[in-house]
Amino acid sequence: MKRVLILGSTGSIGRQALEVIKQHPEEFKVVGLSAFDNSELLAQQANEFKPSMVAIVRDSSCISELLNYKCHIITGEDAPARLVEACAADIVLNSIVGIAGLMPTVSALKKGVTLALANKESMVTAGEIIVSMAREKNTAILPVDSEHSAIFQCLQKPEGYGEIKRIILTASGGPFRDYTVDMLKDVTVDQALKHPTWSMGQKITIDSATLMNKGFEVIEAHWFFGVEYDDIEVVIHPESVVHSMVEFIDGAVLAQMGVPDMRLPIQYALSYPQRLRGMIKPLDLRGLTLTFRKPDCEKFRCLQLAYDAALKGGTYPAVLNAANEVLVDLFLKGALRFLDIPVFIEEALNRHSPIYNPSLEDIIYADWRTRDAVKKMVVN
Repeated sequence: MKRVLILGSTGSIGRQALEVIKQHPEEFKVVGLSAFDNSELLAQQANEFKPSMVAIVRDSSCISELLNYKCHIITGEDAPARLVEACAADIVLNSIVGIAGLMPTVSALKKGVTLALANKESMVTAGEIIVSMAREKNTAILPVDSEHSAIFQCLQKPEGYGEIKRIILTASGGPFRDYTVDMLKDVTVDQALKHPTWSMGQKITIDSATLMNKGFEVIEAHWFFGVEYDDIEVVIHPESVVHSMVEFIDGAVLAQMGVPDMRLPIQYALSYPQRLRGMIKPLDLRGLTLTFRKPDCEKFRCLQLAYDAALKGGTYPAVLNAANEVLVDLFLKGALRFLDIPVFIEEALNRHSPIYNPSLEDIIYADWRTRDAVKKMVVN
């Protein structure tokens, strides 16, 4: 039985991970849960799964009163990382949203525990450091994103990483894939949150609408699989049935397909190298039409900005991520137009004085400075 620690258990990925675990009580035991500030839901989850430890960053005053059993509680800004250090787990699922997930990732790798990674920002901002740490500790990092899980599944033996010619990342295109630039000028938050195929949290849903999410996934794929950026291609695939593809040097293309349901890649990461009986509906191939087309990087500029930042390297991806986090939050609050997001990201990148071969401290400092600078840009 695997002992599982879930960081970000009250978010979309965390909730679905608990659904998977509930379906397989003989395979998994929850030993730790963490949340940012949703103490009520965290307590409900803890009361059901009875982990020995829970952690909450904010709004922690009532958590002990909501628990119906004795449990060790960790609080504070660094609570998730401290939970990783203190909890005896076989696998840590990091589904924290944003740069806040970076240090818990580092904590898991330092401890040498298997990491199921749904936190994009760890790889986007500090991919080289994260990969080096995993190699040093001989620790597995298992991808949870549907696209990277698909690639990972396609790369199981007898195929191998060294035989890759190209990675093809599929993108639904989001709710605005068929909009013109003029139509994008006045889109609302409600429109942007209506993703056509996936059910996700607010931040990642907006990132899907701008295609920044796919840009982040390009950077992740580079670090996960050691493939050059020129050999990572994005295609728009509205049906969201093919989750990604790998082309090999002999011309063969392998694809992983399935209904768009995050519980499949979550379960595969938790159960790897085994496959367990699934809980999602089977894919019906009868009458299924699959379409693919190039993304419009002029209309959705965030994707090109991500490629640009990735190729520059150093602290540029950290700036890309920090600016995007601030701007998406402002858009969700109604303080920014949809098309302003890439404008301010580009300005932040242009103003940045990079550090190459950065340390974690350099990355965190670049993140902090960028957030402050972007907020001032928007106000002015």
